[in-house]
Amino acid sequence: MGPAGFQPAESVAAVYDRGYQGAASSKPPTLTKRRSGDRRSLVFRRMPEEASKMLVLLSVLPRRSIVSPIQHYHRMKRRWVLLLLGGSYFVVIMFGSLPDKLILFPTTYRIDPHGAARQTIPFQNGELEIWTARSRLARQRNYVDAYVLRFYGNADRAERWVALDADAFGERAVEIWGMNYPGFGGSSGPARLKRMSPAALAAFDALKSKAGNPRIYVFGASIGSAVAMNVAANREVRGLILHNPPPLRQIILRNYGWWNLWLLAGPVALQIPRELDSVANAKRIHAPAIFLLAENDEIVPPKFQRLVVDSFAGEKQVVTLPGAYHNSPIEGPVVEEIHRAYDWLFGTAFR
Repeated sequence: MGPAGFQPAESVAAVYDRGYQGAASSKPPTLTKRRSGDRRSLVFRRMPEEASKMLVLLSVLPRRSIVSPIQHYHRMKRRWVLLLLGGSYFVVIMFGSLPDKLILFPTTYRIDPHGAARQTIPFQNGELEIWTARSRLARQRNYVDAYVLRFYGNADRAERWVALDADAFGERAVEIWGMNYPGFGGSSGPARLKRMSPAALAAFDALKSKAGNPRIYVFGASIGSAVAMNVAANREVRGLILHNPPPLRQIILRNYGWWNLWLLAGPVALQIPRELDSVANAKRIHAPAIFLLAENDEIVPPKFQRLVVDSFAGEKQVVTLPGAYHNSPIEGPVVEEIHRAYDWLFGTAFR
């Protein structure tokens, strides 16, 4: 009996010692498995008294770790850092114009136009630069049988090729209109994928307004093929010439997704404007078309070009460019095959 009639409280170890059986056994220390449901799965039958009491005490405590304030702070800090990184990734990917920066390569330096004429048309509080040139026969006759609205590849410019393209049509009286995309050459920027198709439609409408009701063809190379197909899907054209047409979303996902686990390729593909969906546009076009496909294209592999060709709803002729890469010049015996395809295309429209 303690002071003032109080009985001393039993120690915690003494409480658990009463319920512990066999702690004082004289047998050597051995392991024994307790019955199912016992929270102490394995205990020593013989061990020092204080150690056994501590083991019993720990075995009945709740199985959760005690987190110090410092540990809690570091855990919360890590969570906030991960959340901040994830938020930054989302903002940069979805709102940082990443596809424009990864895909488009605009230039504005001066290029010799080789005699092509420059004009501009209004477009979205700025202007579009268009270069024009006539074929030799059209110049001799001072008359045009057909117009070709030309869309060039990425990192390329209209003034570099328009005059040369006009003479490449042989004995045909054609006039070429080559458009520089927004942000390219003298066209007002910025360079954006979403501005390419509206610019192309504005160029088509300007051409049709000037020429009345002419025979208008569209000719696209590389990414310009996607632009040309969008025009043909939304305006009346007599025919198309498509050189190495890319299905942009499919190429990004299948060719460039694996190495970044689609964390970069997925969002980029989702931000490609639907107007540049070559496969979807191909299904809507019923005008005749010529496809010029580089056999060894390293940028738009032939299997992806075939996705566009196979989806095309109109009449078509396919000309394979033997041994050619994406930017190889068109030369050699295949030129005659291309001119026969031109006879078919222009002859179909002239009937």
